[in-house]
Amino acid sequence: MEDRESLYSSKLAKMIQCETVSIFNVKQKEKFDNFHEVLRELFPHVFETCEVVDIEGSLLFKWSSKSPNGEPVLFMSHQDVVEASGDWKYPPFSGHIEDGVIWGRGTVDTKGSLFCIFQSIDELIEDGFEPPCDVYIASSCGEEVLGDGAKQTCQYLKDKGVHLRFVIDEGGMILESPMPGVKGRYAMIGSLEKSTGNYKFIARGQGGHASAPPKNTPIERLAKFIAYYEKHNPTKSKMNDVTAEMFSRLGKTTPGIMGFLMRHARGFSPLLSYVIPKVNTMGGAMFKTTVAFTTAKGANGLNVLPEEAYVTANVRFINHQGPKEMTRIFKEMAKKFDIEVEELNPAGECQVVDYNSKEFKLVEEVIRENWNDVIPSPYTLTGGTDARYYAPICENVFRFAPLEINQQQLNSVHAIDENICTYTLPPGVDFYKKVLNKIK
Repeated sequence: MEDRESLYSSKLAKMIQCETVSIFNVKQKEKFDNFHEVLRELFPHVFETCEVVDIEGSLLFKWSSKSPNGEPVLFMSHQDVVEASGDWKYPPFSGHIEDGVIWGRGTVDTKGSLFCIFQSIDELIEDGFEPPCDVYIASSCGEEVLGDGAKQTCQYLKDKGVHLRFVIDEGGMILESPMPGVKGRYAMIGSLEKSTGNYKFIARGQGGHASAPPKNTPIERLAKFIAYYEKHNPTKSKMNDVTAEMFSRLGKTTPGIMGFLMRHARGFSPLLSYVIPKVNTMGGAMFKTTVAFTTAKGANGLNVLPEEAYVTANVRFINHQGPKEMTRIFKEMAKKFDIEVEELNPAGECQVVDYNSKEFKLVEEVIRENWNDVIPSPYTLTGGTDARYYAPICENVFRFAPLEINQQQLNSVHAIDENICTYTLPPGVDFYKKVLNKIK
């Protein structure tokens, strides 16, 4: 019989070979229909047993319990991937397997975890396992392009009166030394996801020929505004409870003075809130709202003064300085330079998961059983996931993919040479099976 690692690797490779790059504002029904056929071939028991709903390419499966004990649970991971430009070691959609590594776009983000979800349910169905509650699998086809798939799926469940016990989506993973100086292997469980908003800053003026430019053209005012913002950065650094809990846990395996400070993070909160954002941008993003100016547009010609120019900013909000306050600050600053502010997609508030809840402790228990030396920890997720849409119907939305990755593999997400080790797939499958077995 083919061993699990080889079997699982070959299945994931087939999923990688089915290219599912999503494109902003473009429907690609045929592409995702093809991927759904691959899933049907690889996981026949799931498709034969579960109720399947296709919501414009996003899939929702329901595995009904004959005697449900409590509210249903939902496992999710998106189908789509980002583009794969650049010079790769192996073709990005080859699913090449060599020396215990699978190469290709989506291995980490997030066909690896999607495979583990489907494979676990497929095996449980084949083994005759009776789910203790209704089990849902959700997989959107536009997560990478801020599509509506997850939002529509959640609305579908809400309309059906469904309230979920917990959700497990992508987010943190199993990492060796998740921060500089930290020893040991940690399962990072996203327990707070920063909300995301985008803003457009518009400057208007008299257009004309570039040979006789007036003062304070639209582009000049935008440049002054950005420089002013950077000089007078109004975002406030503050440690939230999830980050404090993360530091207290990571500190247990961190030597020296840094370990002492981390173990007593709540007592040294002002010091850590000041120091960490200055020495580590990734860690610092857990403490404050971040603003990144991302795109700009002026005139179409090189010798033309624009009548209108704009820049956009991507903003990731933390609880203590949310959308309302940042919008007010932006407008006050922009007014100094006669610039208009447009909120492109209003952001909601951040949902905080209770890491002391019995649902969180269930996930922790499975992690400890599945990986003996791995320490689970909550953390603040600075990126965005589909999971945020499920807050209206679930208080326990966990961002965690049960896969072990190294630093190179983490850095390969949305970059070249994305890959994952084959040995991580069997325990990834076992994770979801054990979660369902733990539900009482």
